[in-house]
Amino acid sequence: MDASSSLVLVVLTLHSALTAAAAADLPAAQPRHRRLLLQQDTNLAALPLPAKVPAVPVDAHVPSHGTGSFPAASTSPQGGDGPSEAAPTTPAAYLSRSLRWLYMVVLPAVALLLLAGLACWLLCRKSAVATIGPWKTGLSGQLQKAFVTGVPKLQRSELERACEDFSNIVASYPHYTVYKGTLSTGVEIAVVSTMITSSKEWSEHSESCFRRKIDTLSRINHKNFVNLLGFCEEEEPFTRMLVLEYAPNGTLYESLHAEDFEHIAWRGRMRIIMGLAYCIQHMHELNPPVVHPDLQSSSILLSEDGAAKIADMSVWHEVISEGKTMTNGELDHHQEQVSAGLAGNVHSFGVLLLEIISGKLPFPYPGHERSLVSSALECITNDDLSIASLLDPTLGDHIHREDELAIIGEVIRACIQSDPRNRPSMREVAARLREAIGISPVAATPRLSPLWWAELEVLSTAEAS
Repeated sequence: MDASSSLVLVVLTLHSALTAAAAADLPAAQPRHRRLLLQQDTNLAALPLPAKVPAVPVDAHVPSHGTGSFPAASTSPQGGDGPSEAAPTTPAAYLSRSLRWLYMVVLPAVALLLLAGLACWLLCRKSAVATIGPWKTGLSGQLQKAFVTGVPKLQRSELERACEDFSNIVASYPHYTVYKGTLSTGVEIAVVSTMITSSKEWSEHSESCFRRKIDTLSRINHKNFVNLLGFCEEEEPFTRMLVLEYAPNGTLYESLHAEDFEHIAWRGRMRIIMGLAYCIQHMHELNPPVVHPDLQSSSILLSEDGAAKIADMSVWHEVISEGKTMTNGELDHHQEQVSAGLAGNVHSFGVLLLEIISGKLPFPYPGHERSLVSSALECITNDDLSIASLLDPTLGDHIHREDELAIIGEVIRACIQSDPRNRPSMREVAARLREAIGISPVAATPRLSPLWWAELEVLSTAEAS
């Protein structure tokens, strides 16, 4: 029973009680002589007055109602000894009786019904599954579940049907596999599964990492992020999966460096830069802040219209980290990521800026013994060189404004400073870049995102199960 049902029940009960009270307090029947008159078929003929006979006034028989202090006297054809007729009920007496009914019966009943309805509503609300409409958040809609707040739990059989018996593999890595799934509405999703196939290999540490990551991803909720739609956990067969948005245009790394991918134009690259800046700023301003553990071009996916969507797949590396000895290089890299925190993301964003405008790999490779950061620092500190010398030659000439490129160079220099304390915040970075590039947060997000429809179907599926 919800609040509206309780209100309707109260109104109907009040109406019934008042009707009964009115029926019980109807005035008594009219005097007997009036009923006799009504039974006559015709009016009585008036007798003619005899001549020269004085008219004798006839006393009008008006029943007295008394003063209220004593019962009213009544007359009857038999005289004072005959039974007197009941006096008709006055409006004041009728109102008094109705008020007594209202105070003694109706109001207590209504109060009890209201209390009972409120109690039922609170119980139903506590046990019901609460949903957040995607039209309110704009992003991933979620259910209140006992396992992880705000994320719907799905069944393996449902995901198996969506992914064609898990035969539609998009990518396979040492620790996880990515499947492409299609919901009944035609919306595409990505299902990411651990490579672990036995609960014996899944420790308490692994489960703790898995739960923390679900909680973290569910808090981000940004259109330039690969948002979480749900998760799956089953013991037989052993299953740990995340259900995410699907971005069909591959990774930013492939678009910048793979020969079989169409190169991105200058304006498209600026849109990607602004989408990344807005999303990282949003993550850093959450409470508590969310730090991306591995921000690079291979962890950035592109939507159908070329907008950037940051992905975080680090959980699959974290769940297997316990009990294994890291090499010195891995340990140093891990400690550097943890200590860098927010400033480390700012540095990674500066490197991404260089990679996007130059089309070059950020690390040394055969034929290029120097890193991209070293080349950028040389251009920044050498007056004879400029950041324009690093631009991707496939972009052609006259593809940018000089003031725009100058501000991008300033932002890169500020982000890649060696001292983390001197690096700007992502809010400052996003504001500075927006002044030069002029792309708003709305323009940087995917124009046609299927996320809302995927949300609605996942929600309905979770509720049905």
